[in-house]
Amino acid sequence: MKPKSDRGSKTALTLLFAGIVFVILIAVALVISGLIVVLEKTGAMSELYEKVFENTTLLAIFLAIISLIVGAGITLVLSRVMTLPMAKITEAMQQIASGNYHTRLEMKPPLSRHPTVRMFVDNFNTMAEELERTEILRSDFINGFSHEFKTPIVSIAGFAKLLKRKNLTDAQRAEYIDIIEEESLRLSEMATNTLTLTRIENQVILTDVKPFNLSEQIRGCVLLLEKKWQAKGVEWDLGFDEVTVAGNEEFLKQVWINLLDNAIKFCDMGGAISVGIEQKGQGALVFVSNPGPQIAEDERERIFHKFYQTDTARAIEGTGIGLAIVKAIVDLHGGTVSVRCENGITTFTVELP
Repeated sequence: MKPKSDRGSKTALTLLFAGIVFVILIAVALVISGLIVVLEKTGAMSELYEKVFENTTLLAIFLAIISLIVGAGITLVLSRVMTLPMAKITEAMQQIASGNYHTRLEMKPPLSRHPTVRMFVDNFNTMAEELERTEILRSDFINGFSHEFKTPIVSIAGFAKLLKRKNLTDAQRAEYIDIIEEESLRLSEMATNTLTLTRIENQVILTDVKPFNLSEQIRGCVLLLEKKWQAKGVEWDLGFDEVTVAGNEEFLKQVWINLLDNAIKFCDMGGAISVGIEQKGQGALVFVSNPGPQIAEDERERIFHKFYQTDTARAIEGTGIGLAIVKAIVDLHGGTVSVRCENGITTFTVELP
């Protein structure tokens, strides 16, 4: 069922064009009437009728031809007026297509007062703003990602070159090998996240759906990130019961890894991360909370956008696509993900249907 606003817009647009046609008809009638009145007052009408139009058929043909000529002229003038907005729209669309996302559409009165025209202009400008914002984020992401990708490569190359030296101690050699291993894993993680996001974005139908132990999966994800949270002295509150859900186990594992990794990154040193799970019908609610920097209210929706990073996130190692992966996977499952910040605690909530 179509929304009432859509039906109302279509009706308003229909009335607009009907009004234009009506105006043309009225204008033609007035011009013809005025011409007849002028001819009648000058006596030319009677003389013309007596000499030429004694036949009613000829009179009708004459009036029809005059009506067509006058109607065509008025239509041409009005069409010229009406095509100006269309020319504006076409030019604006060409600007957008060429990559100029700063373009905005404006209409002058009285056309701008029409609700359908106003709605079209607002929607067009909203689209242009979103495209402009996405382009800015994309550029920032490419610059940031290129930097993030290049840094470990340079480190690997540099320490591999140092390993060629023969005067290295065993301790130095082991340290360099550890760094190369760590940077290689970092590269692998970035590549995996990028490929995962691309794969999810191109997937329309959720596959491999089966029931599994959600509680066990989240505990396993905590263990996978042990090295990271031990380095910050993070403590865990995992007081939840065993909960079973149905979903794509591989995809949902990416959700918890990204949310937990995000919580570890922004958690205060020595802080405690709390994870809660509640059974909700055949689905579940999952909460991940950590103390740390607060997310500004106007950024809480945008952090799930692809390429977006808050100012705080830019100062921390990462590519800014982890939460985009989370939202894409949760959306694919028909669920929701949200964030709230209260009393120095940031909580991400995932609802799986």
